[in-house]
Amino acid sequence: MEAAVRSVAFYTLGCKLNYSETSTLVRMVEQRGYHKVDFQQGANIYVINTCSVTDNADKKCRKVVREALKYSPDAYICIVGCYAQLKPKEIAEIPGVDAVLGAAEKFRLLDLLDGFQKKPEPQVFASEVKEAQHFHPAFSLHDRTRTFLKVQDGCNYHCTFCTIPLARGRSRSDTTESVVSQAEEIAQTGVKEIVLTGVNIGDYGIIEGKRMNRFLDLIEGLDQVAGIERFRISSIEPNLLSNEIIEFVAQSQQFVPHFHIPLQSGSNKILRQMRRRYLRELYADRVQKIKTLMPHCGIGVDVIVGFPGETEEDFLDTYHFLNELPVSYLHVFTYSERANTPAAEMEEVVPMKVRQQRSKMLRTLSEKKRRKFYEENLGRTATVLYEEDVEDGKMQGFTENYVRVSTPYDPLLINELQSVQLTEIDEHGTVVAVSDPVLVS
Repeated sequence: MEAAVRSVAFYTLGCKLNYSETSTLVRMVEQRGYHKVDFQQGANIYVINTCSVTDNADKKCRKVVREALKYSPDAYICIVGCYAQLKPKEIAEIPGVDAVLGAAEKFRLLDLLDGFQKKPEPQVFASEVKEAQHFHPAFSLHDRTRTFLKVQDGCNYHCTFCTIPLARGRSRSDTTESVVSQAEEIAQTGVKEIVLTGVNIGDYGIIEGKRMNRFLDLIEGLDQVAGIERFRISSIEPNLLSNEIIEFVAQSQQFVPHFHIPLQSGSNKILRQMRRRYLRELYADRVQKIKTLMPHCGIGVDVIVGFPGETEEDFLDTYHFLNELPVSYLHVFTYSERANTPAAEMEEVVPMKVRQQRSKMLRTLSEKKRRKFYEENLGRTATVLYEEDVEDGKMQGFTENYVRVSTPYDPLLINELQSVQLTEIDEHGTVVAVSDPVLVS
């Protein structure tokens, strides 16, 4: 491929972990002399990083491929990510796809794809997921104000609804020294906040199949990094969120008072059928511990509705349990069957209409929870990190405890931490803040 036409565009579906890996792939191709361009610019090469957790993975992948070919009909199309690992042959049959790379191969795309030369048939490089044993460091940069830093990959849990172990392999981690070194490198770029991400980050510390470290050791090491104002823990299983971790965050100046803790169901019967590793009583205990030490801590919850066997009584158990918990917002997922998972074979399937009704109820509850949490924060002084996104003359950012704040656009505030007083909630459900005249940093 001629130097003048070595342009690459990327598209990412899915989670923060995927974003961190896409950003790393961007840096890899740029180091080899390729030029990253925006999706709509008509690149010569498109790399699409897929997800298997979201609904309609196949439909979304096909749509992005069609859009890419609309902008550049002769482009080389490469599909990577979780869906590429799970369904490589099906993806290779999508019109326009030139290459599919699985979990063990995606970071080798420059070596495997021979300069992105089109072949008569699509190339498929997707070995068994057990071959995905190597931990490949990754972090996002320049995509948004916060950086997503990958510390762990894969999962040894086998929840009955989840395909992640099939898509990403067994749990494995980076060394603490390497993660700290990357955080120090990120600090040199002017980034103020790092979000720690992975598949099951509470299980951090498994290296080459052996437990070498704990998540607590990692956050203690990162707390010493100069230049990063905030560390945020993305999502952590309740059974792995120990008292020691909560107590450490409560006294840390850099780790913010915000946790995202998957629940999935408030019914112990359903939790057992999901093969979750805790019951609702442990979850309530974790929330109580957090709120005792950090009364204004933001707590997010993942919950799945319509799992096979979920009766109306089971759902109401979940609803009332969440209604009474002092949590801040919910991420609600409508259960959908995934191939090769035990849940897909379970009986007592909940009709889709019922699943959607339950999902709507919990989303309404989430709005009430968020509103109540925001109201509890009014009058407080907080620190906001403002984002680059500007809409209707307003810019937004988040406080330490994950309250979304809006203020009139000021270019000097982008990627700056500012002390503010939280004054009111606007018509969009965002908190309006009055700024102190002095930037925190």
